[in-house]
Amino acid sequence: MKETPENRSRIMRSVKGRDTRPEMIVRRLVHAMGHRYRLHRPDLPGKPDMVFAGRRKIIFVHGCFWHGHDCKRGARTPKKNRVYWESKIRRNVERDAEHLSELRKMGWEVLTVWECRLKDRDALAARLGVFLAQ
Repeated sequence: MKETPENRSRIMRSVKGRDTRPEMIVRRLVHAMGHRYRLHRPDLPGKPDMVFAGRRKIIFVHGCFWHGHDCKRGARTPKKNRVYWESKIRRNVERDAEHLSELRKMGWEVLTVWECRLKDRDALAARLGVFLAQ
């Protein structure tokens, strides 16, 4: 079946920016560990996915493709409209670095959880536990 521009547009409109499956996996793990958090605080750079204000810690959950991770999934580039996608992802990476720098200057510790790292839940839970321990 040949993909039409209208169908591709519909698919891209359906991509969510919050409450994604990877984000929900991390939220459930953190909640099960007994930690409480705030979601997507607009007053912080990048509107972090999870904010632990009392601990001054933040967790971002990034999709490998959208945020240009160096894994197999993040390294692929769409065949069509290549220049657009390379530019978009490069800008996302730059924006992420700017937000990270601003947050660190403000005194926040930041953990980025990549979508590809969600497969090993035990390792992820251990990493989250270490990060959130005071």
